[in-house]
Amino acid sequence: MAKTRIRAEIDLRRMDEQLERHLDRVFNNHKCCESEEPKVQVIKKEEWELDCQKIKVKNLIGQGAYGSVYKGVYNGKEVAVKILDLRDEDRRAIVTKAFTQEVSIWYNLSHPNIAKLIGASKNNVPEIKLKSENSQCRPRPTKDGYCIVVEFVPRGTLKSYLIKNHIKKLPLHTVIKLALDVAKGLSYLHSQKIVHRDVKTENLLLDNEGRVKIIDFGVSRVEASCPIDMTGQNGTMGYMAPEVLACLPYDHKCDVYSFGICLWEIYSCSMPYPEQIPLSKTSPDVYKSRRPEIPKSCPSVLADIMKKCWDANPKRRPEMHEVVMMLEAIDISELATENQFQGCFCLIGRKGL
Repeated sequence: MAKTRIRAEIDLRRMDEQLERHLDRVFNNHKCCESEEPKVQVIKKEEWELDCQKIKVKNLIGQGAYGSVYKGVYNGKEVAVKILDLRDEDRRAIVTKAFTQEVSIWYNLSHPNIAKLIGASKNNVPEIKLKSENSQCRPRPTKDGYCIVVEFVPRGTLKSYLIKNHIKKLPLHTVIKLALDVAKGLSYLHSQKIVHRDVKTENLLLDNEGRVKIIDFGVSRVEASCPIDMTGQNGTMGYMAPEVLACLPYDHKCDVYSFGICLWEIYSCSMPYPEQIPLSKTSPDVYKSRRPEIPKSCPSVLADIMKKCWDANPKRRPEMHEVVMMLEAIDISELATENQFQGCFCLIGRKGL
């Protein structure tokens, strides 16, 4: 027993000595490092970052809550330039979060029905000078801001196109074509685990071929693996799913609901809720059962898709890839034999959009 105790004492003494030598080495190395020249920190350039000085801004084409959109030219191509204004200190954090979220999601998307994000920048946003109504140039200081550059989609929003056709309406083949474009774009987003959260006809653009392209991913996000992690009112009144309005957990099916409203709007060429009820005065319980009235002339197969998409229960709503198949299965010639549509909702269409 005595020998064992002596051995233990010797081992502990050696450990103390080793620890002391180790601490001496660490201390001396630290002093050496302090005497060295400080290293320059290399900031990694983001893949989406571009040089805003190469952008030539032409004219203002739209304004939003946090900035403005201009038509411009970048590397010889027409583009849409979105400038997010950071001059308001109270909104700086919100704008920064929206910018980071939008760019990180949008840049990696590639689909014919989604407008292509070319790049973005947090630095050197050029000062923009625009002519006012009295023809005098007024500078708009925008150097303290963020810049997002997207492909220019020339024919404007789907909403404005539908308003122009409010009287004569659209032929059914055009309705289905437009709806299919939106459905395919959303189906792609959902396959990438992206929830748009603000699907509406104002966020759908038309190119020269009449193809719909989805834009504006400012409130989009990667879908949470657990639905309870996605709550809060995101979107636009009239297109917002009941579960979103009620601040309940939700998933990508909120986009399916919004699509149902858009489909009604494409067919009717009308606004779903023209009275514009403020969000603060809207009861989720009342809104839960409220839907646009489907015109009697609407083909039952199309009306059924609307109803399935805007079902109050998100679990009963179809997936967007299923909606694509439903729309592709519609036989216009067969509908023509079932019902002769008269008035503004016609089957035989005009050429083009």
